[in-house]
Amino acid sequence: MKSIASAPAKVILFGEHFIVYGGKAILCAIDKRITVESELVNSGIIQVNSTLGTISIPKDEPIKNVDAKFRPVVFVAQKILKRFNSESGLKIAIRSEIPSGVGLGSSSACCVAAASSISGLFAKPSKEETLKLALEAEKTVFENASGADTASCTFGGIMEYTKQGTKNLNLAPKFQLVIANSKIIHSTSKVVSRVKQFKEKHPDEFSLLCQNESALIEESLEALKANDLKKIGEKMNVNQAHLQKIDVSNQTLDSMVQLVKNTAYGAKLTGAGDGGCIVVLVDESNLKNTLDALSEYECFATKIDTVGVEQKV
Repeated sequence: MKSIASAPAKVILFGEHFIVYGGKAILCAIDKRITVESELVNSGIIQVNSTLGTISIPKDEPIKNVDAKFRPVVFVAQKILKRFNSESGLKIAIRSEIPSGVGLGSSSACCVAAASSISGLFAKPSKEETLKLALEAEKTVFENASGADTASCTFGGIMEYTKQGTKNLNLAPKFQLVIANSKIIHSTSKVVSRVKQFKEKHPDEFSLLCQNESALIEESLEALKANDLKKIGEKMNVNQAHLQKIDVSNQTLDSMVQLVKNTAYGAKLTGAGDGGCIVVLVDESNLKNTLDALSEYECFATKIDTVGVEQKV
């Protein structure tokens, strides 16, 4: 028997970096997915095949010895096999529509899809159970993972996140997003450290920015509830200006945002910054012109995913 599950990617619409200092962030799942197919096999081996490579190891291999890019999936496999006292091994295949390492939550989506798929060989897990296992798995590599990405990939839709937890806004958005990839590799930890240095060097300016970002988030939530694309776009542009001030944008990201200034409702970087992707707000009326404006970059149109993790047995 095979168990198949998929989970969506995510983007941060508002609030990255400021969330670290007590603010809110607004995330949304998008309809690009990672699919995990798992199957019990008559061996003591866990085998994982993906675009990142292949690994085949004894199922009782200490998790610390496993290559980091496979560690979360192997962790899930070991935990589920142990929970159900299974003597089988596992064959796991991973297919992805999500570029990795560019701030779209590919690792979180993989953890969520793996948790659902492998659990599904023995029982149908709830989304809450899937989220708990996926976050445990993600923390084998990203020790300080907040859980925001995994929650977004699990439940789908548009989500409000604070350090106290997540809240699904249950909205029915009428917009699309264009994601454009700068192809610049960045280090999240270095960018976070840079923001901290800015805060220490300019405490008053940073405090004011945090206040402004907080007000912007509340106004953005109202605009999202009203499906007011013009206002949502304006708030995205303001958020980008805040991110420029704390030095997490760069010349390439700024120029990408400028390219769509006259076609889209709004645009900003998404995720850590200093590379990765921008997210652009559009609808059918300006989608083509926006894609044309970004034609020199790898880009794609996407809609909000309201399903979250989905299992097919």
